[in-house]
Amino acid sequence: MPRPVVTELRLSAYGGRRRATYPLGPVTLFTGPSGSGKSTVLGAYEALARLGAGDPLAEVFPDPAAHVPDGARPDSQGRRGFRIGCTVDGPVGPVRLDLAVQAEPELRVVGERLTRHGRTLLTTALRDPGRATVQAAWLTAGTTPVTRAPLPDDLLGTALLPLRVAGATEGQREVLAAAEQTVVGLRSLFPCAPVPDRMRAPVLPGEGRLLRDCANLAEVLHRTHTACPRRHQRLAAVAAAGCAGPVTAVGVQQLPDGTVRALLARGARPATPLGRLGDGELRYLALALTLLTGPGVLAMDRIAEVPDAMQCLTLLTDDLDRGLDTRQATALLGLAAAIAADGHIRLVGAVGAGTAAEARRTPGVTVVDLTP
Repeated sequence: MPRPVVTELRLSAYGGRRRATYPLGPVTLFTGPSGSGKSTVLGAYEALARLGAGDPLAEVFPDPAAHVPDGARPDSQGRRGFRIGCTVDGPVGPVRLDLAVQAEPELRVVGERLTRHGRTLLTTALRDPGRATVQAAWLTAGTTPVTRAPLPDDLLGTALLPLRVAGATEGQREVLAAAEQTVVGLRSLFPCAPVPDRMRAPVLPGEGRLLRDCANLAEVLHRTHTACPRRHQRLAAVAAAGCAGPVTAVGVQQLPDGTVRALLARGARPATPLGRLGDGELRYLALALTLLTGPGVLAMDRIAEVPDAMQCLTLLTDDLDRGLDTRQATALLGLAAAIAADGHIRLVGAVGAGTAAEARRTPGVTVVDLTP
């Protein structure tokens, strides 16, 4: 049975993008010159994921006016906003989610639509600007064709449906299946932005879940070294392909103060602490580790009610190739394509022109050029 995945991103009116549709494959890389909108596209994806996880609008869009399309003029009531959406494919087929957000004069959801095979399952609309609610209507297909109820105007209505729909009729079950697939597909996202300067110091062992900035890389390696020996051994092979000098293993050393640090074993030569590696090598190792692990090793909002085997993790990485040389970028692309082919992990990122050229020669990788 297919796992829920986001297969299309739509920026109908968002920042500098209008009527833009981007298909997302197992490995999708956006490229283009500075200012072409790579970060905008990735930011829209992360925003939808956070809304799917239940985060309120104000936290997802702290500066909503920055996402209003360039040149958009307010209406007679001073309102301006933006529109984004996505398609989540999975066991019930493709499900479309489209969202209209008012940014000014106050931030709120003003319209949401969930559809499957052209059939509208949920719609919301702002009926009374004086109330902090939208009027929602979802399919019932029973004695009453549609159920109507108010929903908060600062949350994604689709994420609330599993708590509001009983599933007593065929229509309600269709709504629930589509909403749950959409939420699972959106929430199965891990934004990864390694910061080498935060990855060099030894760290205290903890639960071993990799942070977004990968500052606790040594702690996670300590966990994988003991709990995931096969993946850890594969990481050593990947490290050998992207780090200078011979690498025979990735080890972990416990220091007298209780902290741990990671080491690259060099055979007969002295081991190299990860703190001595260059920025590119550290970013390369961190990104490789995220590709080789699963939701249980990443600091993300896990969907406890859905088994990991039924989820497909998507890694989201801006400036994927920052600091990487050609050899490291090529090795990372090959690893991403091989991992994605198994259907458990996908990758969406942004890269420069050099890496994009190599990516076009890598089977299983899709490059989207945002050059104006």
